[in-house]
Amino acid sequence: MTTLILNQDEIRGLLPMETCMGLVADALKTLGRGAGQNPLRQGMLFRDGSGLIGMMPGALDEPRTVGLKVVGVFHNNHGTEFDSHQGVVLLQDPDNGLPIGIFDASEITAIRTAAASGVATQALAREEAHELAILGSGVQARTHLEAMCVARDIKKVRVFSKTPARAAAFAELESRRHGVSVVSTKTARQAVEGADIVCTATSSSEPVLFGEWLKSGCHINAAGACVKDARELDTYAVQRARLFTDRRESAENEAGGYLIPLAEGAITEDHLLGELHEVLSGELVGRESPGDITLFESLGIAVEDLVTAHFLLEEGRRKGVGTEVNLGGRADAPL
Repeated sequence: MTTLILNQDEIRGLLPMETCMGLVADALKTLGRGAGQNPLRQGMLFRDGSGLIGMMPGALDEPRTVGLKVVGVFHNNHGTEFDSHQGVVLLQDPDNGLPIGIFDASEITAIRTAAASGVATQALAREEAHELAILGSGVQARTHLEAMCVARDIKKVRVFSKTPARAAAFAELESRRHGVSVVSTKTARQAVEGADIVCTATSSSEPVLFGEWLKSGCHINAAGACVKDARELDTYAVQRARLFTDRRESAENEAGGYLIPLAEGAITEDHLLGELHEVLSGELVGRESPGDITLFESLGIAVEDLVTAHFLLEEGRRKGVGTEVNLGGRADAPL
């Protein structure tokens, strides 16, 4: 048995955003009904504070998939040619453990994270949501814009970055790519005020989005911070919102956006209404009224990576894309 290796460009060519959104939605529902495993990620922070490396194992019954993602977050990569997320997603044969796929984790992470936000936007945002604000101008900003354009009929986009030149370049490029008006703003507040949908895709550990800016009825995808001592939203923004997440266990252990207001006593545990799959299945009501503010706290979980990698394995082999190599230990191999 051979192992398929796919690089960043090959993954991008094989995985349309709309397809990934469907895969992620199905994986969340499968995990939600108990037909999968998704333990908490294990990680190691670098002593100098420059990043971390984490391991995310998981398994699904449908499609039958087992594997893990090993990914590092390297903060010093911001503003360079390299994505801040670097690593691999490994798929193993669920019967014998042989490695059957090794895929670039930075591109899978970029697409599936935005895809989860896209699914949340379809489930939680108002149908007439047309104006989008993006805080951040990196890889996740790019993929989130793509996902939002799939989820809703986006007509106006405002982007803010702490590096104005990057925001301006993002606006120019993405306006051409998507055929919509994308403009950069001088402040985050200018981007957010009046927006129907807000996506935070920053590396900040301190709030970049404040509750007083939020338009009644807006939807927020918080996709940047994923550790317990970092958050992109201030306490008031969380207080104002109906809060959902991809995995409750992850939120209760890793989501600073939830844990910090909870520790402050500003919210209680029942403020976290539930998981996204419960809204998708109709078990929970996402939006009770047009004026509700909804919030998807995205932690990013292994089953999202694995279902995406499983699709890429099948699609890559069907289309003859990627590199096949011989890996895997044999029982008769010499010691």
